[in-house]
Amino acid sequence: MHEISLVRTIFRTLEETFSTEELGRLKAIELKVGPLANVETVLLQNAFDAVVEEDEVRFKGVALRVNLVPVLIQCLDCGQITEVHNYRFVCQCGKPCANVVQGNELLIERVELGE
Repeated sequence: MHEISLVRTIFRTLEETFSTEELGRLKAIELKVGPLANVETVLLQNAFDAVVEEDEVRFKGVALRVNLVPVLIQCLDCGQITEVHNYRFVCQCGKPCANVVQGNELLIERVELGE
């Protein structure tokens, strides 16, 4: 389950970015996840809970919020941005398109700190 290593990487990134005092005030972590990131959100939440319970006591009580974003492509011919449905990478103009402009993200979008 690669979600556990993803959660540990998220924690490492936060530890490198924020001070110990700031991490002590951490209330929530918001992730931006696209369908092409190959991450199952339920498994990610389960991994988050498991890692917090076993290894990362300092993150106990921190909420994980996952914001799913759709896959968007931009046509190189007409410039139109189209949302991909059912993995059908075709522009609204009818031409096939592999120019993904959104949907492969796995980003820490925001963190919420308390007082």
